[in-house]
Amino acid sequence: MLTKGVQYLWEIISLEGSVMASLTRVIENYINNLFSEMDEQAVSLRRKELAEIFGCVPSQINYVLRSRFTPERGYIVESQRGGHGYIRILRLCYDIPEEKINHIDEIVGDAITDQEAKRLLTSLQEREIICSRERLLIEVALRHADDLGSSEFDVSPYKRNAIQAELLKRMLRSLALA
Repeated sequence: MLTKGVQYLWEIISLEGSVMASLTRVIENYINNLFSEMDEQAVSLRRKELAEIFGCVPSQINYVLRSRFTPERGYIVESQRGGHGYIRILRLCYDIPEEKINHIDEIVGDAITDQEAKRLLTSLQEREIICSRERLLIEVALRHADDLGSSEFDVSPYKRNAIQAELLKRMLRSLALA
C-alpha cells in the first residue's frame, strides 16, 4: 500500500512526465492543493506528519515554508513548536484596494534590488495582481531608473535601490487603485 505522500508524488510524476520533479516543488504543490480542496484561506498542518508523508526530514518542510510560502508570494506562516506544534499557512486575500496598497508598501520596503523587484513582480503576476504587460512595463521603468542613476547621475547603489522602491510602490499603488 502506497503512503499518501508517495501516491501524491506518483501523481505529480505522471502529470509532469518526469521523475526529476523536486521534492520541494512536490511538497509546495501538495500544500497548494490542500488550499484548493478545502477552499479555505488557511491550512493547518503538522510538520512531523508532513515529513513522514513525504519521507523527508522536518527541516525540508521548513525550507519549503520559508522559500515558497512567503508574504511576497501572498502567504503568512504561523508556527508553534513543541509536542503538539502545528503550522498554519494563511493565504493573503486583498479585496479592498487599501489593503493591497498596505501589503505593497510592506513587501517593497524602503529599498529594493533589481533581483528582488523581479521576483516580487513575478510573484504578483502569478497571483494575478498584475498582468504580464504591467510587469514588463514596470521592469522597463525600473531598469531605466537604475541606468540613469548609475550612469547619468552617479547615485550610490543604496540610493538607486531606494529610488527603485519608491518608483515601484507608486506604480503598484496606481494599479491597485485603477
